[in-house]
Amino acid sequence: MPGENLTRDEARERAALLSVDGYEVALDLRSAVGEHDGDGPRTFRSVTTIRFRSNEPGAASFADLIAPSVTSVSLNGRDLDPGQVFDGSRILLEDLAAENELVVDAQCAYSRTGEGLHRFVDPEDGEVYLYTQYEPADSRRVFANFEQPDLKAPFRFEVRAPEGWTVWSNGAGELTDGVWRFAETKPISTYITCVTAGPYHYVTDSYERTFEDGTKLRIPLGALCRKGLAPYFDSDDVFLVTKQGLDFFHDHFDYPYPFGKYDQAFVPEYNLGAMENPGLVTFREEFIFRGKVTRASYEGRANVILHEMAHMWFGDLVTMEWWDDLWLKESFADFMGAFSLVGATRFTDGWITFANRRKSWAYRADQLPSTHPITADIRDLQDAKLNFDGITYAKGASVLKQLVAYVGQDAFLEGARRYFKRHAYGNTRLGDLLSVLEETSGRDMGTWARGWLQTAGVNSLTPQVLLDAEGRVDELAVVQEAAESHPELRPHRVAVGLYRREDGRLVRYARAEVDVDGPRTVVTELAGAQAPELVLVNDDDLTYCKIRFDDTSLATLREHLGAIEDPLARALCWSALWNMTRDALLPASGFIDLVVRFGRRESDIGVLQMLHAWAGSALTHYSPASWRPRGEELLARTALRDLRACEPGSEQQLAWARFYATVASAPDDLRLLRGLLEGTEKIEGLKVDQELRWTFLEPLAAHGAVDESVLAAELARDDTASGKRHQVRCLAARPSAAVKAQAWAQVVESDALSNALVEATIAGFAQASQRELLAPYAARYFEVIERIWTERSIQIGMDVVRGLFPALQDSPATLEATDAWLAAHEGAAPALRRLVLEARDDLARALRAQALAND
Repeated sequence: MPGENLTRDEARERAALLSVDGYEVALDLRSAVGEHDGDGPRTFRSVTTIRFRSNEPGAASFADLIAPSVTSVSLNGRDLDPGQVFDGSRILLEDLAAENELVVDAQCAYSRTGEGLHRFVDPEDGEVYLYTQYEPADSRRVFANFEQPDLKAPFRFEVRAPEGWTVWSNGAGELTDGVWRFAETKPISTYITCVTAGPYHYVTDSYERTFEDGTKLRIPLGALCRKGLAPYFDSDDVFLVTKQGLDFFHDHFDYPYPFGKYDQAFVPEYNLGAMENPGLVTFREEFIFRGKVTRASYEGRANVILHEMAHMWFGDLVTMEWWDDLWLKESFADFMGAFSLVGATRFTDGWITFANRRKSWAYRADQLPSTHPITADIRDLQDAKLNFDGITYAKGASVLKQLVAYVGQDAFLEGARRYFKRHAYGNTRLGDLLSVLEETSGRDMGTWARGWLQTAGVNSLTPQVLLDAEGRVDELAVVQEAAESHPELRPHRVAVGLYRREDGRLVRYARAEVDVDGPRTVVTELAGAQAPELVLVNDDDLTYCKIRFDDTSLATLREHLGAIEDPLARALCWSALWNMTRDALLPASGFIDLVVRFGRRESDIGVLQMLHAWAGSALTHYSPASWRPRGEELLARTALRDLRACEPGSEQQLAWARFYATVASAPDDLRLLRGLLEGTEKIEGLKVDQELRWTFLEPLAAHGAVDESVLAAELARDDTASGKRHQVRCLAARPSAAVKAQAWAQVVESDALSNALVEATIAGFAQASQRELLAPYAARYFEVIERIWTERSIQIGMDVVRGLFPALQDSPATLEATDAWLAAHEGAAPALRRLVLEARDDLARALRAQALAND
């Protein structure tokens, strides 16, 4: 629609003209239940009153609203014709006064894509649940507003809801005369306002703290989920982590939590991990575990809870001016999530997960053709949507971790404290943060920012070791390299560790910290040390780089990787070896061989699960077709061996069971999975709960070992929202041309499926064992993606363009077809082209890795 994709220039122009004093938003959600009449979308009434000022009386501007229809518009008591001023996404506002009041009465649509006000019907009991999700710019689907982060204002919501429902918003609410009325918020941006409504299960607690001056802070805590998930909801652990986080951030930020209550809503069909709405944080309900999970899952949930909590200060209290500086909130929250996880909770090994999982996301994103500086150039809202990526989150957090090593933790935290106090309830740019860090550290932050925040790409660091005649280190140097496309060499504060074997263990016997700057840096402190068997640059993971190895170190890892005693050092080596596999420096078969020989010795469950995921990717994408059957057999035998060898009932056993299901294809393996489902086979200690049943059913469906009737029976056994998603995925996984045609049509030719079922259908559709069956869809993909991008919401468009790219047709012909589409569609939406370019790069990388193995 015209104007739906707001540009940065338009936002700047509007911010220079307007300031907003307040919003009053009245929503009538009683239409969420009952039969829906008519062919159009189900709608609700939204009445918004905005009080705002213009510094140029007589000027014109616009308000944002995406709605099927507008009943009336009034500006300063003057009725405007909706047909004349509303174009489907903007309301034209002419002849503004110095002080203005805009009243908009509209019929807005409930969402099925997770954008705006999402409506979900629980198949288990027929109950309806609502929640909002806005970032970056979907609050305009629920109420009229000025949809940009730097036009902050207080909000006052009131909501009419079906009888028996509870409604939550950012402020505390109460039900009076059939209307839920909520306390006015502090000045916040539109994208972090929130409403959640329905017959949710709700539990409460409270947090209390007494400050040094004797003042007391009490924060009411709440947690909610669908009634069907209540039996599985471990709210005690959610509250425990919440209180630990509040203690930690109050200890370090010296700024009391400013938003009153703290509710946390676990909601269905959620597109994201979570969203930092002040006073009402929303999470995907998959963080409520219906079956047994490993410690890594609980650690992941705790990290997300703390990430969102950090946003209450970084992002909500102080907000970026425009999406160029999205990193000002996301990088900080990602870093603070790990920092507080280690400092405040039982998950004291959180930096291992950060090094192994979060940074791998960053390394991938930073080597795509769409890589960008952490401070990005965001031209419009479509750019903004795609920049919630591994650069903005994980690379930014990695760089902040390096910044802490550079300026010192005390200076870093004091800078944060000054930043909050100086800019509370305001908006900032990069320079605002750099100025306080210069004050507190005494360092020149401009040079650091130019190298780390304003340039793209990842450096590689490789050790060079020269030994003297006595076998000691004569010189050890670190060589820094950069890709031709992004040749920037950066200053790195790194630790270099020397390792040798002692009693069968690889242990560190020497360590030195050094500032690496330029192409080659000599580490003088390590001269004279005994000859190392392994040199680990970036030991302790202080900086952001790709670790490389000298020949001696690589040979040591091939024989003794599992003997590295320190779990962080071991995780860093695994990560480096995976980067070498992706960069076609280590054959995929070599990486899989390491997992086969040393995976069982991995003590950190999160690292083990990451190894399983990497091994699967190595087999599917980086192995040549001629070797895949051998690799699949090797991984299946390894998974079954280690599944049987694990301690009964352990989380390692569960991890190997899940991995076994992903690589099982031989008749004996499929028979064992079927037997475990039916109870005719047993593995001591392995409880096949409902979630694991679905895990086993997917490969059985994909290989034609179970039919639709079996999947229907399983849904009858698990007739829940989760069960339906699993069944849809398994149905789409079946090896039939008719099944694939139906799945394609449901996603591409129809918009009837909700976002969650689109995601499940795509996941089932693309099976690595069905390359020939999927081949006809490669050409069809390029025929439909531009139409999909134009017709669907951006979230569904992203899911389809990413998920249906023919990555499994891994041949030069697919690469040529991709290049042909790009050449013929230079005028396509930049965000769409970016997605296709990224998929092309992944495919080209896979072909290079396969070529290495063939050589």
